[in-house]
Amino acid sequence: MSGRDPFCQPRRSRSGAGLTLVFVGVLVAGAATGSLPGHERGSAASAHRGVPVPSAPVGPPAPGSAPDSSTPDSAASAHRSSSPVSPSEQVARAAAEAMAAGKSPVEAAEHAVSRSGDRWGAVYSPGDYEEFQDALDGRYTGVGLWARRARDGRIDVTEVQTGSPAADAGIRAGDRLRSVDGEKVDGRPVTDVVSLLRGDADDAPAGTSVTLGLQRGSHTWTRTLRRARLSTDSVSVRRLSDGTTVIKITAFTKGAGDKVRTAVRGAPARSGIVLDLRGNSGGLVTEAVTTASAFLDGGLVATYDVDGSQRALHAEPGGDTTRPLVALVDGGTMSAAELLTGALKDRGRALVVGSRTFGKGSVQMPTRLPDGSVAELTVGHYRTPAGRSVDGHGITPDLDAGTDPMSRACTVLTGLGDPS
Repeated sequence: MSGRDPFCQPRRSRSGAGLTLVFVGVLVAGAATGSLPGHERGSAASAHRGVPVPSAPVGPPAPGSAPDSSTPDSAASAHRSSSPVSPSEQVARAAAEAMAAGKSPVEAAEHAVSRSGDRWGAVYSPGDYEEFQDALDGRYTGVGLWARRARDGRIDVTEVQTGSPAADAGIRAGDRLRSVDGEKVDGRPVTDVVSLLRGDADDAPAGTSVTLGLQRGSHTWTRTLRRARLSTDSVSVRRLSDGTTVIKITAFTKGAGDKVRTAVRGAPARSGIVLDLRGNSGGLVTEAVTTASAFLDGGLVATYDVDGSQRALHAEPGGDTTRPLVALVDGGTMSAAELLTGALKDRGRALVVGSRTFGKGSVQMPTRLPDGSVAELTVGHYRTPAGRSVDGHGITPDLDAGTDPMSRACTVLTGLGDPS
């Protein structure tokens, strides 16, 4: 879409407005909005509301890390100084020292994150973090078109959102996007094209203009659009001629899990479901767990560790456990979507069709910095119910997708038989 993909690719520290910023949908999304159980919910909820969160890591303290009330101040200080300093504390300390010295706390935090070697670590300005929250709510600023890069490098429009500036301008799926504000886009990564559409270099707000160079067949033209604040539905449902229900989840934004449950309840009796998770780059973990609950009768969804403390995520009881189910995945299936896939696969609830998933299974936690910006660093990893690590490995499907993934999924679904 014309907004940044809110949940994709490793994040890099932002060093200026010109740097494209993309977000990753992982357990951090849950932590940032209070959706991970077992943490200090006050701080997690505060992060969601945009007020400061503690600079110390979230989770239980290490044994002996907090002095007894009777411990003299000097002894407590000595104890604290001898305790290992976590990466998040190092980043917060670097930002505070820079601020005290009249330097940029964000730049100091970015340098500290870079030195940590954390692939998924990032520093967000207050505005960027607010955009992150908007993305989790399914809101973005853009023109309302989705695009992909073809094998020859051309950028094609794959979908246009109804009621968006792109739709009002008559742009259609299948049109070719040749340029954005005069910059040719052929051969460029889609994330770069999205950044141009959004006006990231100038932090362009809604109402600013962007000129697109387009082509349809042999006809070429340019059209100037105005960016708008848009909402997107991350769950879509369609019914095939044979009665199969296809539930497509593009991201686990707020409310996605309940929409899936509603779709499952509304599916025709004795029919199967294809759960299409291709290109789903993550989102809120609670929404992924709610989605799992639509197909499971309670039980384990995943385990994860935070600073060495083991925790678990469980499905709610009462899900549909008999209807034939196929999960369709690809290399763009990431993070919370992999968590869901792993649960359905390991629990024997679904056959997984497609190609190996991305392999993003790490846990990040937010730390509010002195200037209001937010740093996030990896503090742990999650595993599937069978104890398999996803991070760096991905999930291998039960069956290859072949040349027509959806057709393959439906064929497999037919072979699963009548739920009765």
